[in-house]
Amino acid sequence: MRSLYTTIILIFFLQFESRSQTFTLTSPDQHTQVKVRLGEDITYSLSYRGQEYVQPSAIAVALSGGTVLGKKPQLRASKTTSVNQILRPLYGISKELKENYRQLKLDFKGNYSVVFRAYNEGFAYRFETNLGDSMTVKSELNEFRFAANYPVYFHPDLSESNYRLQKIADVLNPNYSSLPVLVKAPGANILIHESDVLDYPCLSVIAAGKSQNTLLGQHASYPKKTEMGGYANYGMIVKETQDYIARTKGKRTLPWRLLALSKEDKDILNNQLVYLLASENRLKDASWVKPGKVAWDWWNALNLTGVPFKAGINTETYKYFIDFAAANHLEYVNLDEGWSDPFDLLKISSEVDMKELVRYAKEKNVGLVLWCVWHTLDRQMIAALDQFQNWGISGVKVDFMNRDDQMMVRFHERLLQEAAKRKLLVNFHGAYHPTGTARTYPNQINVEGVKGLEWNKFDPAGTSPDHDVMLPYVRMFAGSMDYTPGAMQNYNKKDWRQIADRPQSQGTRCHQLAMYVVYYAPLQMLADAPTAYQREPEYLKFLSHVPTVWDETVPLAGEAGQYVAVARKKADEWYLGAMTGWAPRKLSVPLDFLPAGVEFNAEIFRDGPNAERVGSDLVHEFKKVKKGDTLSLQLEAGGGWAASFKPVSKTN
Repeated sequence: MRSLYTTIILIFFLQFESRSQTFTLTSPDQHTQVKVRLGEDITYSLSYRGQEYVQPSAIAVALSGGTVLGKKPQLRASKTTSVNQILRPLYGISKELKENYRQLKLDFKGNYSVVFRAYNEGFAYRFETNLGDSMTVKSELNEFRFAANYPVYFHPDLSESNYRLQKIADVLNPNYSSLPVLVKAPGANILIHESDVLDYPCLSVIAAGKSQNTLLGQHASYPKKTEMGGYANYGMIVKETQDYIARTKGKRTLPWRLLALSKEDKDILNNQLVYLLASENRLKDASWVKPGKVAWDWWNALNLTGVPFKAGINTETYKYFIDFAAANHLEYVNLDEGWSDPFDLLKISSEVDMKELVRYAKEKNVGLVLWCVWHTLDRQMIAALDQFQNWGISGVKVDFMNRDDQMMVRFHERLLQEAAKRKLLVNFHGAYHPTGTARTYPNQINVEGVKGLEWNKFDPAGTSPDHDVMLPYVRMFAGSMDYTPGAMQNYNKKDWRQIADRPQSQGTRCHQLAMYVVYYAPLQMLADAPTAYQREPEYLKFLSHVPTVWDETVPLAGEAGQYVAVARKKADEWYLGAMTGWAPRKLSVPLDFLPAGVEFNAEIFRDGPNAERVGSDLVHEFKKVKKGDTLSLQLEAGGGWAASFKPVSKTN
């Protein structure tokens, strides 16, 4: 009888809401409330912990022929559902992930629907269409009308730049941000991003200017004419565009637009909303996908010392890298620019014996990853990938896309599909920020999309520790991040210099080491030369053992652009990483994440007493710890702290 009564009340509620053309959707934890209103437009508003942050904001999709989905909508049906289950990702920052949301689906006359979801992690919406074989999308309307002129972190470049703190209403040059953007409202962090972007351009935002406190979504138009250009002609520059953003299937789901929410900055560090919204794994067999670490040649300019041969792009040098990887349990070696003609992947450098390198690497149980210019690989895709498969290559690092239009997004997916057929990993560099594709195609083993360590080679300003501690709160929310850490020449702000072939990092050596715990990268680079690491055997030993994927992630403390501290678990071992910007600080970290009743041996690398002057100064020490203990972390300017915790005995 009680069940029948509840059903009647629910039906009455939905009928009332339908007549009023207003629907309310609440997250499972009750913290997030979304109101969807149907009138001249479809709008949504969003409240978090009782405070409205996003005022009614319109959404629509304009098609060729003048049809606008979402304009004067005529509701045909509504349906609410809920999901509460445990996901087990193939790899990631946690072994298990709770998927818990409430969904509202509204079906409209005109053969389209809009789906809204409220998670504890945030809110998302997407259009679904059933319009026959094909459709042409002219534009979209995605409004983000905020309740006040909040501070926001813009990323004013597609792929690689510093973050720019401004107000929502500020129209600065360039008036553009790729996603994610982080809105810092009182009592809430709001991250705008997207997920499940397939056969469609990526979303970016601009400040609306005339519309107060509003960000507007925009998309790149479809390219009509492109030409080789940019650095060394490695890019394809769009010279003319079509008057639409996408031509695609008429029956499909469009990408999710999402707003992730957290009360504290640190809670962003394990918010996996982008993954949760992505399409499920499409690979029939992904058992061959193997995360790991990779010895990288390009950043260190092949600066080997104390070796009996001339270091360079040659077989002897790469054999040395392979020996280094094998001796230190690194899964891969990356052969970057120079192993082939960049415009012909089947034309190998005369100094490189590829068959011998593959044979030697296989003997040492080390995989090889080959760097490629994207448009060369696009043109030669089948022939090149077939050759890589025949050689026994493990993956490709594809570079210089630097676009996010539909044509480029299609290239990403086509490459992932063709690479998977040949059991090849793909690491995208010079690419747009992740949008959940690693769930759909797990062979997408990493994505750069970040102003990383390489900028210390060619930019007079380099990459600063202040920037480094911004990344976990914005860029890394999108997904894995190939920052390429590991510099062994470490300098303070006053002494750092940009030297292309003798590169240095800004900040301390422990700042670099902490990145291996803080930054999530399933394929994680060791950027410096093997001989540089070999001079520091204890440091190298720690690097060789730190995992790249995790069973559990526990945010400990942090503030965007200031500092970060996080603990991660793999099997029965824990790791802790902490980083600060140029401001030194002291952190008190309770070890509450450790299990009770177990004593751990902590191996610690921390900034030395002179690290502020000499960045390589560090202290390496061991101590016994257990749950309930508190560690005091002293981080010098641009500093860091890293430790592993291995169980040594049971305690009473």
